[in-house]
Amino acid sequence: MAFVHNSPHIGVIAALQRALGDVMVADTALPESCYSDWSNHAPCQPLALLRPTTVDAVSTALRVCHAHACPVVPQGGMTGLAGGAVPSANNVALSLADLIGEPQVDVAAGTLTAYAGTSLADVQQAAAASGLRYPVDLPARDSCQIGGTIATNAGGESVIRHGMTRAQVLGLEVVLADGSVLNLMNTMKKNNAGYDLKHCFIGSEGTLGIITRAVLQLAPPLRETQTLLCALEDYASVVALLHRVHNAGLAIEAFEVMWRDFYTTSCSWRDGAPPLAPDYPIYVLCDAEANADTVLPVIEAAMDSGEVVDALVADSLAQAQQLWAIREATAEFPTRMRPISFDVSLPTATIGDFVHAASSAIRDRWPQCNIVNFGHIGDSNLHLTIDDQAMPADDGSRARAIEATVYELVGQWHGSISAEHGVGLLKRDFLHHSVTPQALAAMATLKQALDPNNILNPGKVLPAPSHPDPVPKAPN
Repeated sequence: MAFVHNSPHIGVIAALQRALGDVMVADTALPESCYSDWSNHAPCQPLALLRPTTVDAVSTALRVCHAHACPVVPQGGMTGLAGGAVPSANNVALSLADLIGEPQVDVAAGTLTAYAGTSLADVQQAAAASGLRYPVDLPARDSCQIGGTIATNAGGESVIRHGMTRAQVLGLEVVLADGSVLNLMNTMKKNNAGYDLKHCFIGSEGTLGIITRAVLQLAPPLRETQTLLCALEDYASVVALLHRVHNAGLAIEAFEVMWRDFYTTSCSWRDGAPPLAPDYPIYVLCDAEANADTVLPVIEAAMDSGEVVDALVADSLAQAQQLWAIREATAEFPTRMRPISFDVSLPTATIGDFVHAASSAIRDRWPQCNIVNFGHIGDSNLHLTIDDQAMPADDGSRARAIEATVYELVGQWHGSISAEHGVGLLKRDFLHHSVTPQALAAMATLKQALDPNNILNPGKVLPAPSHPDPVPKAPN
């Protein structure tokens, strides 16, 4: 573990050194990788960086920090998009990157047990080596850590079939703010023995406890899959197609919807002609676990009814990857745009109307902005991105005004300001648009009960208390 020493919190640093001994390595410069996450929120060097290799070390670190009322910011692969892992200058950053071990698969139970620092890719590979599959998948699979995906309740393209990360978690081990270890390592699918406390920590973004181990539910391996791209005339046809595919009994692994603004933008960045003409209002990219003989009649019926006006079924893995490359253009947004991105949820039936309303509101006030829309519509998730690079750079006030406009609309349309990326710092002050005052009060009560000194990721998710920076206590 590495520490800086030029800090008013020298007392907690000395106490951590005494408690953890030679596990810590003194240093005067911390790696910049711990300063901020993929949200690009203003980077900040924390007071110290801890990299524990055991659960006992995590427990000891929290016990000491709790005694000194020193804030602790848990960090995983730093792939978050909401600023949830960004430290402040008075924070101890606690990285789970070295809390790793070989994932253990129980084939009979269909479960996998992993430490928090294990990458998502390593979990997927361990499951596959045992003839099973961990169905959560994200583009950041090689970098994100399993503890972080649980702490943020990560989503992905397969939520429509398998649910969010929460649906895959059977058990957890969690270290609480005072250092006590909560053993919730259930391995059974049926267990109604009291409150299911693990759900308090899934999606809590490290504000209630630090996840150190998890028991995950696995799925059978994926069989033959068909990838199809469809062009449609309107959003109502998208919903009709979704129901048609569901009602046909197809196992949908992904159902991605791209409005024309997204499709044409992405296709313009690729070599060659678009696979379908870029003249249609909306496009669907679908993966279904089925053979071609099962899928083709469904698409033909959709075309006969007018729901689909053009379609392409990939005839090879290479072509399927080319189709997915259109959808995965989001990885290029930071280099090709000056993006202001939104990850919101809305009732499925209203998403098309919301896209029109939000786009109109933005263009009326900021006509030079370019807008692109896509979403995992089968799970109510819309990603709206606004590119304002055609406008003069400013101090960030325009982005904040755009955020306020969009999130207020989300509230008016009874949606959620965060579908799958979490709340963190960046969405905290908009949470009231999606959560009632009574629910916010209940969240604050839970936070106070589990973290009375407010040391765990303070200021994230919930509004900061009136005194957000705890005053260090004298050690016992």
